[in-house]
Order: sequence, then structure tokens, then C-alpha cells
Amino acid sequence: MYYTNPTYVNKLSSLGTKQSMSRRGNCIDNAKIETFFGHFKDECLYNKAKNLNEVIEIISTYMNYYNNKRYQWTLKKMAPVQYRNHLLAA
Repeated sequence: MYYTNPTYVNKLSSLGTKQSMSRRGNCIDNAKIETFFGHFKDECLYNKAKNLNEVIEIISTYMNYYNNKRYQWTLKKMAPVQYRNHLLAA
């Protein structure tokens, strides 16, 4: 589980970010991030990276795609940023 990794947890804490899970390591508590990582693993070629810089670039590119161009059924067939803007305009 990515979000229970101590490095990740410590980084969130240092940034003042609170995790959204209510119990330790229960994937049901964090279905949204589990879904995201499932899509990430299916849609990215992260295992082709040769070094850390390539991993960072792959993640950055995917995050931009996911947030701005990847349409989602649960968001009225909009990308997350489009859906947020739609809600703010309402």
C-alpha cells in the first residue's frame, strides 16, 4: 500500500497534510486513491524508467493527463479540473 509507506507518511506530515484514511492500512477507507493507483499502474510505463528523474517525469506527465484530460464517468464525463471548474461556476 503506497499511502502507508513511512516515507510517504512522513512527507505528508512535514507538509502539514492530513491523510484521509481512518484506520491503519484499510483500503476500503481510501477507495479513491486505490482507484487512482490502479489506473496509474495500468496506464503508465513507470517500470521503463531508467532513473529517478525519468520516474518523476512519468509521474508529472501522468498527473497532468489525469487531472486535465482523462475523462471520468463519475465526474459527468469530465476531467477532474473541468469538473471542479464546472462546480465552481454553478
